[in-house]
Amino acid sequence: MWSRQAARGRQRPFTGTATFICSRGIADKGGIAMGWMIEGELVVNCNCAVFCPCVISLGQHPPTEGYCQAWFGLNIDKGHFGKTDLSGLKVGLLLDIPGLMSRGNYTLAGYIDEQADDDAFEALTQLFTGQAGGPLVVFDVLVSTNLGFERAPITYVADGAARHIQVGQHIWGDVEPIAGNDLDRPVTITNSEYWPGPEITVAQAKRGRVRAFGRIWNFDDRSAEIMPVSWQG
Repeated sequence: MWSRQAARGRQRPFTGTATFICSRGIADKGGIAMGWMIEGELVVNCNCAVFCPCVISLGQHPPTEGYCQAWFGLNIDKGHFGKTDLSGLKVGLLLDIPGLMSRGNYTLAGYIDEQADDDAFEALTQLFTGQAGGPLVVFDVLVSTNLGFERAPITYVADGAARHIQVGQHIWGDVEPIAGNDLDRPVTITNSEYWPGPEITVAQAKRGRVRAFGRIWNFDDRSAEIMPVSWQG
């Protein structure tokens, strides 16, 4: 289920603009299928030593500490949910996973950009609980406990190869690619079945701190990933 192929196999039908909620997602009054898409960049920082084995093994190998705790920062360059524009918005997520990623039983919590209007907030909540299908259906399949979503100011800054993310007073991340043999090129994984996307830059958190939803995490110097995403459902 941690692979893109498995996620595609679990996609659910979706109709939608942000007009009213129905049992299969968000639909307009005519029930016309509108779909959704997101293009942007995702940063992940977890408690694994560099590099997280869950990425290559697609969740079949245990995390280096035996369990996984992670935060995500998403910058949406372009996106929509039905007729609701998501472009320019940002999302922060927390995942607390007791063992193998492929076995599920995740605890999820999230922060939605305070710039999102009510329709966009509802749309992003639907997306990141897996209710709208597409590759994000992994959250519907693998999450057993949802602690909820809140609004927060979110900044996501690209500074050369480095990424700087702050989510209110809850998540602070400074992530940089690790050095390879050729110092002018990042260490990358390509053509992967990893569910967020096939191209991953291997990175490390110079700073990775979380103080949110009863969790206090310090992931300084731990594993991180930077990757372009292109999702739709």
